[in-house]
Amino acid sequence: SDRISTENATILTNCERWPLMIDPQQQGIKWIKNKSGSELKVIHIGQKSYLDIIERALSCGDTILIENLEETVDPVLNPVLARNTIKKGRYIKIGDKECEFNSHFRLILHTKLANPHYKPEMQAQTTLINFTVTRDGLEDQLLADVVSTERPDLEHLKSELTKQQNHFKIELKRLEDELLTRLSAAEGNFLGDTELVERLETTKLTAAEIEQKVKVNEAKENELRINEAREYYRPAAARASLLYFIINDLRKMNPIYQFSLKAFNIVFHKAIEWTEQSEDLKERVANLTDSITYSVFLYTSRGLFERDKIVFISHTTFQILLMNNEIDPEELDFFLRFTVEQTYKSPVDFLSTQSWSAIKTMAMMDEFRGLDRDIEGSAKRWKKFVESECPEKEKFPQEWKKKSSLQKLIMLRALRPDRMTYAVRNFVEEKLGTTYVDSLRIDFAKSFEESNPATPIFFILSPGVDPLKNVESLGKKLGFTIDSGRFHNVSLGQGQEAVAEVALEKAFKEGHWVILQNIHLVVKWLGTLEKLLEQFSKDSHPDFRVFISAEPAPTSEEHVIPQGILESSIKITDEPPIGMLANLHAALYNFDQNILEMCSREHEFKAILFCLCYFHACVAERRKFGPQGWNRSYPFNAGDLTISVNVLYNYLEANTKVPWEDLRYLFGEIMYGGHITDDWDRRLCLTYLEESMHPNMLEGELTLAPGFIAPPNLDYIGYHKYIDEMLPPESPVLYGLHSNAEIEFLTVTSDNLFRTLVEMQPRDSTIGEGSAQTTEEKGELTVSPEMETLQSALYYDNVPEIWSRMAYPSSYGLAQWFNDVILRCRELDTWTQDLSLPAVVWLSGFFNPQSFLTAIMQSVARKNEWPLDKMCLSVDVTKKTKEDYSHPPREGAYIHGLFLEGARWDIQGGIITEARLKELTPTMPVIFVRATPADRQEMKNTYECPVYKTKVRGPTYVWTFNLKTREKPAKWILAGVALLLSV
Repeated sequence: SDRISTENATILTNCERWPLMIDPQQQGIKWIKNKSGSELKVIHIGQKSYLDIIERALSCGDTILIENLEETVDPVLNPVLARNTIKKGRYIKIGDKECEFNSHFRLILHTKLANPHYKPEMQAQTTLINFTVTRDGLEDQLLADVVSTERPDLEHLKSELTKQQNHFKIELKRLEDELLTRLSAAEGNFLGDTELVERLETTKLTAAEIEQKVKVNEAKENELRINEAREYYRPAAARASLLYFIINDLRKMNPIYQFSLKAFNIVFHKAIEWTEQSEDLKERVANLTDSITYSVFLYTSRGLFERDKIVFISHTTFQILLMNNEIDPEELDFFLRFTVEQTYKSPVDFLSTQSWSAIKTMAMMDEFRGLDRDIEGSAKRWKKFVESECPEKEKFPQEWKKKSSLQKLIMLRALRPDRMTYAVRNFVEEKLGTTYVDSLRIDFAKSFEESNPATPIFFILSPGVDPLKNVESLGKKLGFTIDSGRFHNVSLGQGQEAVAEVALEKAFKEGHWVILQNIHLVVKWLGTLEKLLEQFSKDSHPDFRVFISAEPAPTSEEHVIPQGILESSIKITDEPPIGMLANLHAALYNFDQNILEMCSREHEFKAILFCLCYFHACVAERRKFGPQGWNRSYPFNAGDLTISVNVLYNYLEANTKVPWEDLRYLFGEIMYGGHITDDWDRRLCLTYLEESMHPNMLEGELTLAPGFIAPPNLDYIGYHKYIDEMLPPESPVLYGLHSNAEIEFLTVTSDNLFRTLVEMQPRDSTIGEGSAQTTEEKGELTVSPEMETLQSALYYDNVPEIWSRMAYPSSYGLAQWFNDVILRCRELDTWTQDLSLPAVVWLSGFFNPQSFLTAIMQSVARKNEWPLDKMCLSVDVTKKTKEDYSHPPREGAYIHGLFLEGARWDIQGGIITEARLKELTPTMPVIFVRATPADRQEMKNTYECPVYKTKVRGPTYVWTFNLKTREKPAKWILAGVALLLSV
């Protein structure tokens, strides 16, 4: 139904060289198989005796289709690809065998890869034909589908007309060719050739007749009328085509999100079926458009993680508005990229330097001219707005309330970046409707109804969740159980591949269910599994079903699941509960009244079990706060909790006194500690247990969190009720963190949302610097994959990987990173003027800060002849800033450029203290670092504070500084307090 497909088909059937089809949506291969029927021999490289099939085809003159090629081809096929014939073109050598070459032999190559990189010789030997569907092409195809469903009479007429027109053109061409052949063969005066003259007259009449039919006949009018009627349905087809390309791009977020055009077409047709009828054509088309949009949203979102759903639906909203010309592309581009190059100091106390710099940048744009003056002039009104709890729900002060929804989003991103996830969600609700933002859980039984023998259900796993319980409970209802022999559960790994193959074979024939768990563990077998699933999708028992589970890879480079498996399956995600309330209930759901009563020392057992549940909820949910929660992410799960409770039961039964220390060690170092690889995280885990698991809990004096006292002796239902009634509202304080951790978490979530949205924008439609550059402007340069990666990184304002690999750890975007490099170079230039130590050293500017701190110890050790391994650094936080010093100390060094996260430094008291709200990383005063013997170090009333290079923490660890504190160090450990060299 579209021009590009027709052109591709024409090239494929007429090209001189072997055609190589780039066909990620499998439309090309479907067409060629339908067209050629049984004459076509379809093989794939690596299948059993595939070379014998090629040899037979070479001698018989058959057509061979090699499907699903990778980027490299078996070298044994090179003579066939290059047509290297021998013995006067009669033979081709395959391996050491000479095969007869029939001139009618035809080879077609096919790949599912969307962007393959083939060697130049491969490109020279073949004709590359790109069958990748385009947005306009798909729109035409979907328009034909809508019209054939809504107005089958029109589509049939259109189809007949097209056939008729083509028939006329072919007939005319045949007559012309025949005439030319006769004329060229005619000798002497051809007027004497009566037959030729008669044929000339016939051709002339037929041509005139065809011309008449094409031009005058009702065909032209019919075509105009049909096209006009079809155009009414175009908005629905255009929306559907846009949606397909949006979900097709989701693989940029995570390669496990892959959807086939075939599956999309099924969703599309079901949406048309379910659409509400209407006599009014305009209303009917609007209903169709809405139904298609919502059906695709439901189909896609059940297979996305919660964090990615907001990206998907906001990207969809922006693209729909762009297509309808309802928003300005330049405004959207600024909103997503938010490039702020210069820094301006904030003149008002309620806005940070970062926010004010963004406001000043915006004030240079026509739409926001005067915003900076208004904020300064009406500071009180703006302060009230900025400091409100949910500014996205408030009205903007002054005339700014009249701005468009997108312009309000832009202003809010400058003023309150932490609220952007909520603001974007509100924007989606305003533009598309409430149904798109309500959190919904699709019943598993409903998803199962959509599956069939050719469509497996694929569970994308999350830590601490077992989605297969749903399969087992549905299986029980429908009579598919392990006991009945109709349910096969295979956990892959350790040579279980053969077991899985036998189970699949049996289930295929007899109509059983098969669960293949953790397929990501058997990378080498996945190709075989893909072929088996394809093979068993045809002629199988109608009850045959396959359920697959796998974890998503941490990075796209580590992704291993084949495209074929992902595209053909229904994807479902199941995530652990969010928030302390849900997590605490979920932890308690692992037990029941019988378990609470099973121990002879019921009071101690119940008290410690509840504290374990609280501890489990804390360590699991703390992950959401990123590095401030845990340096590294750990897969804590319900198994850790249930085994800990078993250990608790055994120890209480075996001892007369509660062995507190043993229990803390077992839980903190083995059961939960077994996951932990970072020493600072281990300290955090043990501190949690020390704070929540001690004899006081039995006297009812234990506070698990501010305002939440450990419950008295209750029954199972009583504990659930106690949680509902007594647990304070969700807040970082419940985990021992400061409220600022929530702001940081929300800001990081918003930043990630916008970074992903920028990467999701179609490259041709984004208005960014350099985006309009064409291939001609780049010159005839061959772009290597490395150059492509570099170009892409610069386009998205990211530091190219080949640069960051050679540099120091940094979490900055490209512009900020570049400024940072210049500052570091300037610092080195100043230092190299006279090579004497600066009065105050910028510790953050070093490539390797550890070396400088070690050098301080070495110089003191040499001077005093002390052994280096018995030395340590002592730090004194001064009350001064960098400008207050004009020369370095006699021993050690003054350092600056450090920031405190999770707390702040009380300059007057000289101690670490509670952070101020919205001051996320306050700057530390100058610190005096000097070396002393380890045995003289003052450890009383100090907090051992880790120093990291960036907010990523973990692998960027530098040193430990002992900071003075009046509070218990446990407070700062649970708050995740650390010093950072850059923020």
